[in-house]
Amino acid sequence: MDLRTNLIDCFLALEIRMLASRLDKLKPRNRLNRGRLPHRFTPLKGGFMGHCTADAEMLEWDGLAVKNKGKETGGRMRSNMFIRRACLVSSVLLLLFVIGPFGLAEEKVSKEKELVLEWLSRPEIVEKFGKISDAIWSYAELGMQEYRSSKLLADTLEEAGFMVERGAAGMPTCFVASYGSGEPVIGILGEFDALPMLSQKGRVPFQDPIVEGAPGHGCGHNTMCTAAAAAAIAAKQAMDRYGFRGTIKVFGSPAEETLISRPYMIRAGLFDDVDAVIDNHSSSGFGTSYGRGGNAMYSVIFTFRGKTAHGASPWGGRSALDAVDIMNVTTNYLREHLFYTYRMHYVILGGGEAPNVVPDKSSVWYYIRNSDERVEQMYERVLNCAKAGALATGTELSEVRILSAVHQRHANKAAAELFQKNIELVGMPEWTEEEHAFARALQKELDKEEKGMPKDISELKDRGEFFVGGGSSDVGDVTLIAPTATIRFPGQVPGAIGHHWSSVACNYGSTAWKGLNAGAKAMAASAVDLLTKPEELKKLKDEFEAYSADHPYKPLLPEDATPPLDLNEELMEKWRRLLEKRP
Repeated sequence: MDLRTNLIDCFLALEIRMLASRLDKLKPRNRLNRGRLPHRFTPLKGGFMGHCTADAEMLEWDGLAVKNKGKETGGRMRSNMFIRRACLVSSVLLLLFVIGPFGLAEEKVSKEKELVLEWLSRPEIVEKFGKISDAIWSYAELGMQEYRSSKLLADTLEEAGFMVERGAAGMPTCFVASYGSGEPVIGILGEFDALPMLSQKGRVPFQDPIVEGAPGHGCGHNTMCTAAAAAAIAAKQAMDRYGFRGTIKVFGSPAEETLISRPYMIRAGLFDDVDAVIDNHSSSGFGTSYGRGGNAMYSVIFTFRGKTAHGASPWGGRSALDAVDIMNVTTNYLREHLFYTYRMHYVILGGGEAPNVVPDKSSVWYYIRNSDERVEQMYERVLNCAKAGALATGTELSEVRILSAVHQRHANKAAAELFQKNIELVGMPEWTEEEHAFARALQKELDKEEKGMPKDISELKDRGEFFVGGGSSDVGDVTLIAPTATIRFPGQVPGAIGHHWSSVACNYGSTAWKGLNAGAKAMAASAVDLLTKPEELKKLKDEFEAYSADHPYKPLLPEDATPPLDLNEELMEKWRRLLEKRP
């Protein structure tokens, strides 16, 4: 409902109340008829009009009262009523034709934004990027080994006219695709790595792996860089059509699940000229948030060396596996004394090959998570536990390999507010009954509420209001070097479990296509706003500058750390062959 409709409704409501008031004068003995009529009008939420009410004794219009003393009679009463009506009609007409042109009605969508939304709505575009997402889903490549996924996305952007730098920041599957020239420079983040052990057939609402034990897309990363590419190419259409200046960049970021690429990309200077960044993530909802959230994290492999010996006469050996076990025991006792925002988990990577040979090498991989203020101290305490394991077993802590270290997210409020407007503009996709039926079947399998696909977009959230710890992302470091917020787009089934076969099942096919398309629209519309509205970009940058004064970026990643290019190499050599052979 626009302003003019509101004013007309208000005018009609006042006319009805005036008539009731006049009738009331003819029945002065019936005091009940003089009570307030059951109507309250609120034309604009928090907006210009405020409210309009009327009763038999007073008419109010935003605090302007016209009193009816009940003393008028005959021609005098009719004259007063005529004057009141004339005044009201004049006021309404004045507001309709004078205030309206100054833009107090609903904001009009710009022609640039209309173009990107129309382009992304074309069935052939929805299908094109949906098929790219499904292809990446089928590749299911683990972090640092996403060669086919990275190539498909980089090729798509290059064919659309972007200049693509491949192998960026010393990582073969990392790329930066750029279009345009000059300022502002708007970045869009994208991920494409899968998770181990989550193989699952798409659109099947019960566990049914494609290849038992193989990787799968249990976090929706197949949809995310796909949506980023679609959004960037849509923004390019508007830049070409309407000739506005600026640069748009897509940051193809490998190995997000192991939080590797972004700190190395920042160190390489890839974000140095970026004015603002649009992040995105697959979700079962459609919304965004601001403030501090998630945990900072160290990803570390501790390796111990000992001496082999016969298992039946082990006194001559020194067990590296024992050192790992003792380290794990001490870190588990350490948990009691860590602040509740922490998270800590580990897997043993190697503990020997046969029970009758004392293992001379063993490794354990830790994720050490806490707030920005506490994570470094927590890491030092875990390191002391590793040293204790080596000391107790007479082994050597031969290597402490920090794969990555990242900060918490510090999402920009002005960015989130802008993104929320475009999320509301795009709206939730329309789901078919078949899509709802699949969602309900999956929810039933997971013993969740059987409510189908989501119906409403989410409200803007302040992530920093309550912090009790949680997951981590290398997007955190990006939020400290440029104003950044995340658009979470739908496609996953509400109740599906993250990093689980149920998420793999719904990150493929029609709902994933619709969800990533909605996310691409919100990102493209936001990019257009930042490229064409300097006042919007200024809000982001002013807030970021003020926040950075108190939260300067200090990398947690050690200066001598290098990207772990060998990560998951052996696993993908095994699984790639089997996945490619599947029907």
